[in-house]
Amino acid sequence: MTARNTEFELGGINHLALVSSDMRRTIDFYSGVLGMPLIKTLDLPAGMGQHFFFDCGGGDCVAFFWFPDAPDAVPGISAPATRPEQGEMLSAVGSMNHVAFHVPPERFEEYRRRLKEKGVTVSPILNHDDSPVGVSRDVHEGVFVRSFYFQDPDGILLEFACWTKTFGDGDVSHEPKTAADRTTPATPATPEARQTAEATVTN
Repeated sequence: MTARNTEFELGGINHLALVSSDMRRTIDFYSGVLGMPLIKTLDLPAGMGQHFFFDCGGGDCVAFFWFPDAPDAVPGISAPATRPEQGEMLSAVGSMNHVAFHVPPERFEEYRRRLKEKGVTVSPILNHDDSPVGVSRDVHEGVFVRSFYFQDPDGILLEFACWTKTFGDGDVSHEPKTAADRTTPATPATPEARQTAEATVTN
């Protein structure tokens, strides 16, 4: 990554705050399964709930609120209903779509195997490229990141990802869409689109 912020000296994500329905279960998953140390816990004032922080590496944290009166998750609105290889990426404007954790490229496939051994359902490996479908079965020079997806106990979509190339000027080449380009209501992926996506990934 060669681009530089000339406005503010940002050092990455201090923390990303999500919402848990069961903090004990969240600790069991993020510390017990993913190995993230629990580094800070707070009871919020006036019985509002709790706020716990996990070290996810690189000086960054993933944090969770627990609120006694939090509404239940609404799949497809608060987060995607399923995983991307199942043809589902949609979530609402302002939602937290997914969290991607950087992992070493040389340990990427090992980490996927280890999660499966821990009983976590993981997606096939996706080799993301600039093709019309967006993924490739094989790793080639156009693949810019490799990833796989899984979900936490509350259905939050997570990703292990590793960069495979350095970006250049040609990697920023698309005209950004605006609110005027939105469809109302948003249309979910068709069965044909889902089949195409599933056909391009490996097990």
